[in-house]
Amino acid sequence: MHLSDFDYALPKELIAQYPLKERDSARLMVLDRSKESIRQGVFRDIVKFLKKGDLFVLNDTKVLRSRLNGRRASGGKAEILLLNRKEGLSFGALIKPARIKIGETLTFGKGQIQAVVSSKNEVTFRVDKPDTVYSVGVMPLPPYIKRDCEELDNHYYQTVYARHEGAVAAPTAGLHFTDELMQKMQSCGIKFAYITLHVGYATFKPVKEEDITRHKMEPECFKIPQSTIEALKEAKKNNSRIFAVGTTSLRALESYASGNREGYTDLFIYPGYKFRTVDCLLTNFHLPRTTLFMLASAFCGREFVKRAYARAVEEKYRFYSYGDAMLII
Repeated sequence: MHLSDFDYALPKELIAQYPLKERDSARLMVLDRSKESIRQGVFRDIVKFLKKGDLFVLNDTKVLRSRLNGRRASGGKAEILLLNRKEGLSFGALIKPARIKIGETLTFGKGQIQAVVSSKNEVTFRVDKPDTVYSVGVMPLPPYIKRDCEELDNHYYQTVYARHEGAVAAPTAGLHFTDELMQKMQSCGIKFAYITLHVGYATFKPVKEEDITRHKMEPECFKIPQSTIEALKEAKKNNSRIFAVGTTSLRALESYASGNREGYTDLFIYPGYKFRTVDCLLTNFHLPRTTLFMLASAFCGREFVKRAYARAVEEKYRFYSYGDAMLII
């Protein structure tokens, strides 16, 4: 299976740079795999495509303000993206510019927070606790959003049900939900359960192997609570559909199908994968040649999903993190 099989053309102007004011006003494309049909609607009307007893599994990870903009001792700009906390106040990080050397001191905030580049791709802060570090950070918007983080992103680049801090990217399929919409869905007999998978920066890692089966996924930390396991068992018992809200929820659920309820998953899903837990998928429109697009192709069928994407381009859907949604049933 070749990387070029998962390419498509997308005009840059369709990449959403800002969120919609009303989360649930995004457009919704509904793909029916059995009929290979495409319907369209608005996200707030998603209940039209659902059945009583359907179980939605959402990722309740919370995005950390992990991008820090600061200064070098020379006065030049410095930017770090905190990827994971190591021992003490040392963090794995992406550091820009690349010419910053080990041993350099960087200053953040209004000069009150300092960090030393302690080794390659690592910084160590001179503060008393991690919360102090994140207090001077901003939301880590994806690289395809070509603007600086703004105050509105603190609200919109976070799901309304985010609970457990640890992600450096949002589980974007969930950004469309509002509290009011979830209450409406529950009143119609739709059920909700939660997993936690801390989305890592590897979600943007490009696939460089032409033979995609040689690509290695970076492991991400996940946990499935007992309450969700019970909800999954109940759904299976009642022949109710299980919806994964986003690729992260789907990967966590399919990892659970392999016998793991918590830990790290590096599950790579591409066409040919046999799904064991998830019946339906809610997702956004993904970048070409990425593991996310490969997962959608595995779930929906590569030719069908590429036809749907072509239609989304033709009808000027909004793409990627702040874009519109796709429901695959």
